[in-house]
Amino acid sequence: MPDHIKLILFHAFIGFLLSLAFVGGLLYLNIANLWHLVTHTAEGPVALIMLVVFCTITFGSAQIGFRIMMMAEENDDDEPKGGKRDAIPVLDAIAIPIPVKADDRRA
Repeated sequence: MPDHIKLILFHAFIGFLLSLAFVGGLLYLNIANLWHLVTHTAEGPVALIMLVVFCTITFGSAQIGFRIMMMAEENDDDEPKGGKRDAIPVLDAIAIPIPVKADDRRA
């Protein structure tokens, strides 16, 4: 299996573990009475599975993105950063008079 696929799968699994810990914390602390809703309704297990799946997508994506962004090389600081520092041409709107009609009505 290619190295980049191993990297993505490994960090997606870490995101899965993080999501399990997060959902476990939500249930343990009974946030928004979630423990009662999951254990005392017929749709509770489906809601729990959906919560774990969507949290896995969120935390897995964040973990993969974090790892990919941390792969920068140490010698990236040697190159100049930013673009050209050319002046941006701006139209001078103050020099152009704009005629405005005004009525002399005052209330």
